[in-house]
Amino acid sequence: MAKLTRRGFIGTAAAAGALRGAGVSVARPQMRRILTLVYDKSLGMMRAVERLVPK
Repeated sequence: MAKLTRRGFIGTAAAAGALRGAGVSVARPQMRRILTLVYDKSLGMMRAVERLVPK
């Protein structure tokens, strides 16, 4: 597994989220994505936890 810095991880997560959410929000009810970064001791790196909550 490649070692990522915190800045690199946030950049990668933002790019993936931008590709994932492009043009899909019109078809679904309005939901808010909450992205939380947590340190996973077993992986030894940061991990993203994403939740969908209604607006």
